[in-house]
Amino acid sequence: MSGSLNKVMLIGRLGQDPEVRNTQDGRSLCTFSIATSESWNDKNTGEKKEKTEWHRIVVFNEGLVNIIQQYVKKGSNVFLEGQLQTRKWEDKDGIEKYTTEVVLQGFNSTFKMLDSRNSGSIDSNFSQDNSISASSDFDSEIDDDIPF
Repeated sequence: MSGSLNKVMLIGRLGQDPEVRNTQDGRSLCTFSIATSESWNDKNTGEKKEKTEWHRIVVFNEGLVNIIQQYVKKGSNVFLEGQLQTRKWEDKDGIEKYTTEVVLQGFNSTFKMLDSRNSGSIDSNFSQDNSISASSDFDSEIDDDIPF
């Protein structure tokens, strides 16, 4: 394979309310962390085990930042797609540190709110052109002659 791919897809819950800030050049950005969990039964003891991973998310799409600020809170269940980026920074003591984040910017990013509102669930997909689409779950079946 001659190419490469940097894509992250996560479904999880926010650990705190999103934090919105502005860059030095005036662009909005949003940061938050989401938890993903897996559980299993230990083969030896039969005990139920659980492992939770925390993922730091940074959103640079200004339209999406506004949507997240309005509708997403601590505990919200979300699906997102972005890219891994590692950045270097210095702490207050001058020690170099590294942070790896899932970054949502550009047309390769997706963000969907998975929580239900009232009786239907809202699916929000935000793309590069700053459009948002919403769909509700329908109880009625679609009678369709398409064989696939």
